Amino acid sequence: MHSDAVPVTNCMTRLRMQLFERNDYMIDALKKIDGVLGVNVDGDEVQVILGAGKATSVTGVVNEILAKSNTVKVGDGKALHEKIRAKNATPVKLFFKKIASIFTPLIPGFIACGLITGVISLAVKINPELANEPTTQLLMVAGNAVFWGMNLFVGVNASKVFGGTPILGGVLAALMTHPSLANINFFGEPFVPGRGGVISVIIVAAFGAWLEKNLHKIIPEMFDLFLTPLVTVLIAGTAAIFILQPIGGTLSDTIGTAATTAIQSGGAIVGFILAGVWLPLVMLGIHQAMTPIHVDLISQFGVTILLPILAMAGAGQVGASIAVYFKTKNKFLKKTIASALPVGMMGVGEPLIYGVTFPLFKPFIGACIGGAFGGAIQATFMVGAATLGISGLPLAATTNNIAVYFVGLVTAYVVGFIATWIIGFDDPPED
Repeated sequence: MHSDAVPVTNCMTRLRMQLFERNDYMIDALKKIDGVLGVNVDGDEVQVILGAGKATSVTGVVNEILAKSNTVKVGDGKALHEKIRAKNATPVKLFFKKIASIFTPLIPGFIACGLITGVISLAVKINPELANEPTTQLLMVAGNAVFWGMNLFVGVNASKVFGGTPILGGVLAALMTHPSLANINFFGEPFVPGRGGVISVIIVAAFGAWLEKNLHKIIPEMFDLFLTPLVTVLIAGTAAIFILQPIGGTLSDTIGTAATTAIQSGGAIVGFILAGVWLPLVMLGIHQAMTPIHVDLISQFGVTILLPILAMAGAGQVGASIAVYFKTKNKFLKKTIASALPVGMMGVGEPLIYGVTFPLFKPFIGACIGGAFGGAIQATFMVGAATLGISGLPLAATTNNIAVYFVGLVTAYVVGFIATWIIGFDDPPED
């Protein structure tokens, strides 16, 4: 890596870095490092795909090396990092990333609680008597824990993302969710605790952060510590209860109704379209907009019926990559597929996207076709998932219809394979 690189960052699966100098040799060398599942170049940003868990640890090590080399001033590096990212990011992508960043820290909780709920629910279906066991009941409580505290977690994270004091966002979220609201009657209508779910919380936290930042500017410094949080909670809290939460509730109800109605009425056609276009949306970065929608659907209905549909896009890509493996004569490509397929089946699709299907392009189309057929099956039977943050095989345990989910998954594998085999691709020559 060039000595002038700014400090690196990471998301769930990728190490992200900005380089002052970059060439094809450098990118090819990165791709050949053991453990690297793929490399994507987005403007001036280089994304090294490492997989869940490994991305965080490797990022820490790289930043330690950079710090010891004394080639980067952390403050200047961060400023430059933000400047470069701003130059290459569109306002829409920036907005989606900001919203998604609210939920990213919660994903381990979604995964843990979702898997607990899924496994226990399956066990109770097999043996209904287990529902009366204290251990089962305790595990069900544990499985619901992240969703029980969802609004508070989102309030804290949203306030932080929008530049406010995190705990004030949590306080506003707690105010909107407090069960005692149901006992308070204004204008003949009682309040509805938690109305609008995370959509309302995000709106209120954003307003609270904006208000707090402006209060810091006008309140004298000697009173700032006391008056700013007090006025923020009083004004933002009042706006939340009487204005913003009702607006958020309307948005939430509209989103939930639109999603369920579209799939109920459109069935296989809607599922086919959603899963078929999902991979291109992932490439464009627009997929991050779905995170709060998944969370809101889980809050309203206990499951998100969108996630199993969209997960089929990754399954179609698995099938397409298997077809490439059997057709290609390129040894390096075979090695790439062999190493990326296991994580692809586990729901981490970036290595196959950036290392196999998208560079060859025609297999990318085959993957979209395979995903579309799998999505049609999930939509037809309204399969829902009780978590987010995972996909592929692990998602099965959290769904409300494991058998149908697997049928859709296998269908996406098979159709993705067949479509890619028929469409074909230009086999890259050996280096």
